Formats: sequence, C-alpha cells, structure tokens
Amino acid sequence: MTGAEGELFLIATPIGNLADITLRALETLRMVDLVAAEDTRTARKLFSRYQIATPLVALHDNTSVRRLEELLKRLQDGERIGVISEAGTPGVSDPGYRLIQLAAAAAIRITPLPGACAAVAALSASALALDAFYFAGFLPVRPGPCRRRLESLQEIEATLIFYESPRRLNRALSLLEEVLGDRPACVARELTKIHEEFLRYPLSHLRVLGAEREWRGEITLLVAGCDLELRNRDPEMMADEEARLQARLADPGFAGERSTRDLVQSLTAEFPLLKRRRIYEIVLSVS
Repeated sequence: MTGAEGELFLIATPIGNLADITLRALETLRMVDLVAAEDTRTARKLFSRYQIATPLVALHDNTSVRRLEELLKRLQDGERIGVISEAGTPGVSDPGYRLIQLAAAAAIRITPLPGACAAVAALSASALALDAFYFAGFLPVRPGPCRRRLESLQEIEATLIFYESPRRLNRALSLLEEVLGDRPACVARELTKIHEEFLRYPLSHLRVLGAEREWRGEITLLVAGCDLELRNRDPEMMADEEARLQARLADPGFAGERSTRDLVQSLTAEFPLLKRRRIYEIVLSVS
C-alpha cells in the first residue's frame, strides 16, 4: 500500500501472557504494510496466535544503517510500518528508538499504541512509592561503569527502576546496597507468566536470597529513591527513632489485627520525626 503520507506505528505487545494485547494493536498489526520486530521469532508466535499475515522484518541492535534507511524510504514513499519490541512498549530499552529518531527527523507521522510495559507493571505492584519514578534501564556490564552509574543515581528521590538479567542480578544487588545503602527494594520476576513472583525486601535481604537460589526469567528490579530530608537529619537520632518504631511493632499487643494502613496512621502520629513513607516501608519489612 502506498499513499501521500507514510506513518510509523509504535505497537505495544505482551510481556509474557499473549492475551495482554489491545484490540487496537491487533487491528493495526493487520493493517500496516510491514512490521519491524526486535525478534522475529517472538513476533511469529504472536502472529500465529492471532492469525496475522503482515510481512516481518528484523529491527535489532545489529540492524545496519542501510536497513534503517530502507525503512525510512518506505515511510517517505507512503507506506505504513509498525514497530514492535521483543516484549512490551517499543523504544523502551530496545533498538526501535533508532528508526523512531530517523522518522521524527524526517517529519514522518509517529503514532504510539499504548499497552504492556514491564517497568510500569512492576512498579504498580512493588509497594514502593508511585508518585515519581526514574527508569534507568539496563546497568553497564563492567563493574567500574556500573558503580559510576549508580553513584550518579544516589540523590534521585524517585523510585528507581532497572531491567536486569538473571546472571547479573546478584552482582547488581550487591553494588546497589554498597552504593545506595540498604534501601527497600523489589525483584519482579516473570511478569504475567505462570511463575510470576514479587520479592519485596530490603536490598540486604534480596542479596542473601540471591546467594541461596538461581535466578531465572525476565527481571525488573525496583529500589526506593533517596530520602534527602531523612539523610540530612542527625543519623544517630533517626536510627534511634527507627529502632523505637521497630520495637513498637514487635510488641504483640500493639499490631493485633489492624491493617497496614491503620498501623501507619497510628505510628505517624507517634513518631513525628519519621516520614510517613519511611514508616510504611518499616511496617512492610516486618510484616
């Protein structure tokens, strides 16, 4: 199909469960002239499930400049091209952004189709702060650059979100604890799949768990942001206050059958030096 104006569609696809795809995404995948996929093998499974016959072409990290230019030329000639990631939303820690940049520079219309995203799905169930987040993607493989990257994130107050491979997760947990401190964190594993798992513990606890198990599957790692206000207070005084709070929670007669919300509300009034968010984190860590 050709026409006066081409269009690039950024189509979110499932991150595991193939049922997590929108009707609009299916309609668009069937309508476009070509689909550029990060992994054509994964795309063919999706296409087979929903009887989609649109031609596929690879668009991955090793895609040549010539291939990108060919795709851009087809857009300029009026074709409609869809872009899909291996899983989730195109352009988010995947090579689709290279074609997106070329299309934007050439004033090609770009239309995003919202849908699954591992970072957002993991954040929503992490029990960490949701009011602000910082997506940091994959950490550098080499220890030196990885440490420097984490040091650059030390004072960010938003919840930090990383993608990590199973074989590098233990190293990442150790470096995170060493550079950022023992913050609340969450390992979200195999999202939307049969073995979906959320591990919500401080980094030190996750590090110990990692030494006892073999991580498998797709992993999203979330870490609480820096509490600058708390960090700037007298550290000894704040440590004493947190110790008193934990002792209060350890009292069998205090917590009873009360909900987490009720406990946090009561403790916020009793421990005014501690921020409500920090109280919430401590309550979760001992529950």
